[in-house]
Amino acid sequence: MVARLLLRVWPRGPTVVPGAPRRPLSASSGPGQYLQRSIVPTMHYQDSLPRLPVPKLEDTIRRYLSAQKPLLDDEQFSYVVFYFHILGPWFDMYLTARDSVVLNFNPFMAFNPDPKSEYNDQLTRATNMTVSAIRFLKTLRDGLLEPEVFHLNPAKSDTDTFKRLIRFVPSSLSWYGAYLVNAYPLDMSQYFRLFNSTRLPKPSRDELFTDDKARHLLVLRKGHFYVFDVLDQDGNIVSASEIQAHLKYILSDNSPAPEFPLAYLTSENRDVWAELRQKLVSGGNEETLRKVDSAVFCLCLDDFPIKDLVHLSHNMLHGDGTNRWFDKSFNLIIAKDGTAAVHFEHAWGDGVAVLRFFNEVFKDSTQAPAITPQSQPASTDSSAAVQKLNFKLNDALKTGISAAKEKFDATMKTLTIDFIQFQRGGKEFLKKQKLSPDSVAQLAFQMAFLRQYGQTVATYESCSTAAFKHGRTETIRPASVFTKRCSEAFVREPSKHSAGELQQMIAECSKYHNQLTKEAAMGQGFDRHLFALRYLAAAKGIVLPELFLDPAYGQINHNILSTSTLSSPAVNVGGFAPVVSNGFGIGYAVHDNWIGCNVSSYPGRNAREFLQCVEKALEDMFDAIEGKSIKS
Repeated sequence: MVARLLLRVWPRGPTVVPGAPRRPLSASSGPGQYLQRSIVPTMHYQDSLPRLPVPKLEDTIRRYLSAQKPLLDDEQFSYVVFYFHILGPWFDMYLTARDSVVLNFNPFMAFNPDPKSEYNDQLTRATNMTVSAIRFLKTLRDGLLEPEVFHLNPAKSDTDTFKRLIRFVPSSLSWYGAYLVNAYPLDMSQYFRLFNSTRLPKPSRDELFTDDKARHLLVLRKGHFYVFDVLDQDGNIVSASEIQAHLKYILSDNSPAPEFPLAYLTSENRDVWAELRQKLVSGGNEETLRKVDSAVFCLCLDDFPIKDLVHLSHNMLHGDGTNRWFDKSFNLIIAKDGTAAVHFEHAWGDGVAVLRFFNEVFKDSTQAPAITPQSQPASTDSSAAVQKLNFKLNDALKTGISAAKEKFDATMKTLTIDFIQFQRGGKEFLKKQKLSPDSVAQLAFQMAFLRQYGQTVATYESCSTAAFKHGRTETIRPASVFTKRCSEAFVREPSKHSAGELQQMIAECSKYHNQLTKEAAMGQGFDRHLFALRYLAAAKGIVLPELFLDPAYGQINHNILSTSTLSSPAVNVGGFAPVVSNGFGIGYAVHDNWIGCNVSSYPGRNAREFLQCVEKALEDMFDAIEGKSIKS
C-alpha cells in the first residue's frame, strides 16, 4: 500500500512538536526559497490520524503459526502449537543496540543521474542538491510541503478543489474528510528529524539530538570537516552562487588527508564510541562537535568517480570510513562524476520520510536547478565564510581512531555485493496476468534459496504502517506454505506439472502475498505485537512465556532473507547489508519492464550464485506464465 523499505523505527523527541502551528513565513519568502506552496498545511492531518490498532491475540497467534508452518517439520510445528503501546520499545531497540550502525542498520539510496549530462559536474550537482535540500527544509518548516497522502481515487482527492475544501476542516477531523474520498493521509511525525539531527553515542543507550536553530551545513572532503551557513539570520537561503563559491573553495583545498580521520569513530561499537566521545569532549572539542551534531545535514564530497553499480553500492553503503559521519540523520554523498546518494541513520525514522525528501530533491534539482554549469560562483571571501574544523586529539583518541580503522577495514573486506537486471519483463507484464509484481519477486527469492541451499528459511519484508499515527513498520512474512509448495514444484519436479498447474500455484502465492501485505499495512501483522508482548513481560519482570523461549521463535526472527523494495523514478539503486551473518540483504525493485535486484552477503553465503538462482527462477516463472515448459 505504501512505499515499503528495509527500514525499522520511530523515534520521537522533545525538541519539536510535529503538529505545532507553522512558523510565520520569512520576511523574504520570494522565488527560490521553497519547493512548493501547499494549499493544505503540511501537518493538517496529523492530529486526526487513527492510532495503530492492537490485533486480537488469537489473530496474532494464527498468523504466527501460519508463518512458522513452512519453516518447521511436523514435530517441531506441533511443539510450537502446544506452547501456544509498541513505539517506545521499538525505539529502544535501535538506541540500545550496541553494534556499529554501519552495515548493521544504515541503508543507502542512490539517485539517478541528472538527465542533462552537463549538470552532473560535481560542483554543479552539489550546489543544486544542497539548495534543493534546504528548500525542502524551509518548505517543511513553514508548513508549505504537501501533506503525504495515499490516494486511491486521485481524480477526486488529489485536486485543488478538494484541497481548498479540506484545509478549512479542523485538524482534529481532517483525516475523516480525506477518508470519505478514499484518500489516506500518512504519518509525518518523523520528518522533523531529517534536519539538524544526529544520533549521539551514550553508554547503554544512545540519544537523538536535534537543534533546529542551527543554520550551517557540514561538508566532509578527504576526511576534513568544513562548515558554512546556508541560511541567513532571517532564515532565508543564502544565494546559490555563494553556496557554489564555498563548495568550490572546499574542493580546491589541497591539504593531505588527516593522519587520524575522526569519522572512523562513528563506525565503532556504540559503547566504545561513547567512551571515546567523552574523551573528545573533555579534551576541548565540545563546541566543535556541537557544530557537527547541529548541522542541517552532512554533505560528503568524494574525490573519485564511480566505476559501476557494485562500486556505487560499496561506496554509498560504507565507503572507506574517512568521509562520512555515520551518526548524522543523513549524509548526502556526491562523487567526483556527480553520482549522488543518500546514506541514512535508522533510529530516527523509516524509508517513507527519506524517500519523500529524496524524490523532492531529485525533482527540484533537475527541474528547477539553482545554478547552471555556466553559472559563475559569487566573488565572496570563502576563506572567511567557510570554517575548517580542527579537533584536538590526545594519544588515547589517536589509538581509538587507529583501532576503529583496523576494525572497519577488516569488516568491510568481508562484504560482497552483486546485482542483476532481469530484462524480460516487469510490472506491466505481471499486472496483465493479474499477478502481484511484489509477490513474483518474493517467490523468486524463495525458489532461489531452495535451489541453492535446499531449504525454506525465515524471510523479512518491511511494510510501512504510516497510515497510522506514529506508525513505523510491520513485517510481511513472504515464506508461506504456498511459496514452499510452488518453489518445490519449480525446483525439484517441474516436469511433473503442466504449465497450467504451475500458473495456478503462482496465482495462489500472489493472492496470499496480497493478503499478508494488506494485513501488515493495516497494523494486523504478528511480529510487532509479539515484540511488544515480550518487551512488556521483560519490563514487568514476568517470566517469559514458553513461546519466546522456543527455538522456533528464535529461528523465525533470524532473518536469513532480509528484503526491501522501493520504486521511484529518482532511484537508481538502493541497498543494505544482511541482518545476520549467514544471510542475504536483498534490495529490489520491480520496474515497468524489468526487475532489479541488489544483494549483499558475508563469506558464509554466495551472493553471485544466489542471483543466478533468482534469474533462473524468474525465467522459469515467465516461461510457465507464457505456457512454455520449464527447462531443468
